[in-house]
Amino acid sequence: MRAAGTFSVASFVPTELVPQPAVPTGTPVGVATMEKHFEGEVVGRSATLFTAAFDQASGVGTYVAMESFEGSLHGLQGAFNFAHSATTSGADRSAEFFTIVPSSGTGELAGIYGAGGMAIDADGTHRIWFDYDLS
Repeated sequence: MRAAGTFSVASFVPTELVPQPAVPTGTPVGVATMEKHFEGEVVGRSATLFTAAFDQASGVGTYVAMESFEGSLHGLQGAFNFAHSATTSGADRSAEFFTIVPSSGTGELAGIYGAGGMAIDADGTHRIWFDYDLS
C-alpha cells in the first residue's frame, strides 16, 4: 500500500558533535536533530538524527537521516523507524535511498516493511510516501 502525506520541520537543531578523528575534507560534516510533523494519509511526528556533508555557499551536498516515526498510516496507529539519504547539486535530488527498518514497527504497524520516498515541490511543499506492507 502507499500512504502519502506532507510534512513540515518543527525544529532543526545543529549539535556540537564532531566526528573523531577529525578528518578535514572539502565539505564540512554536520549533525543535527529534527522534529517533523506529518499530515495526510501519514499523520504524526518524527524525531530525526540528521547527518550531512553540505556546502552552504553552493548548495551541494549529501545527507543521511534516521527517523523514529509515531502516528498513523491509513489510520493504523503505531511507530517505526525509517532511513533515507539523498544528494543535491543545489536544485535537485539524486542517489536517493529510503527504507523502512524491518522489525521496528509497534502497535498496528508491527511487522511493517517496505520503502518510500520524499520530494520537495517548486512551492516548497515537502512530500513523503511510504510503500509498505504488514507481515
